[in-house]
Amino acid sequence: MICLCLCMCVSESAVAREVETDSYKFDVGVSAGMSGYLGDANQSNVFKHPGFAAALTGRYLFADTRWALRAVLATASLSGSTSDLSGVVPVEAPIDFKSQIYDLGVRGEANFFPYGIGRTYQRLRRWTPYLAVGVGLTMASCEGKMYTAMSIPMAVGVKYKLKPRLNLAVEWCMTRTLGDHIDGEQLSDLFMIKSEFMKNCDWHSSLTLSITYEFGKRCVTCHRVD
Repeated sequence: MICLCLCMCVSESAVAREVETDSYKFDVGVSAGMSGYLGDANQSNVFKHPGFAAALTGRYLFADTRWALRAVLATASLSGSTSDLSGVVPVEAPIDFKSQIYDLGVRGEANFFPYGIGRTYQRLRRWTPYLAVGVGLTMASCEGKMYTAMSIPMAVGVKYKLKPRLNLAVEWCMTRTLGDHIDGEQLSDLFMIKSEFMKNCDWHSSLTLSITYEFGKRCVTCHRVD
């Protein structure tokens, strides 16, 4: 009888652990960190005038743990000055700018390894590097005006499972805006060269730390045969 009770306790403990490592369909979270800018007023060091970046994120987690679809609503402060440029600028006084940008976009995300805890039949790993690319809309508030352009975010990062439903990630994202006004109108034609859609475009970046929480349990059936 004692042995039976011990076996039942062990069995219940194993079931509890399996529940904790169930697969989930969604996660939501926040991120914060440092922003940077590349454009007419800064053409080399993306973090020369660092600002603050923050975002709200939501993911759809596919059953294949290597893939996710991610929505992002982000904001960042940018700044720069033509006094940093080593070349000749065709204006008498340096041009400084400060802007606040807002990004709304969707990205496809690919993990290098199957990501998760438990479910040994899937050979999950507790950490993984990942890549992400997507499309979005960037709005910039500068000099009292609003500017809007399509954007292409490209990111690389590393994520780690703190707990079965809690994730920590470090990410670096470079976003190409298909426009030349996130640094204002004064810098859109600095060298008297007409802007071109695919050539004279501004970039902004972010280096952030994020934390996310998973929910929406998915029913997973093991079909592995050893």
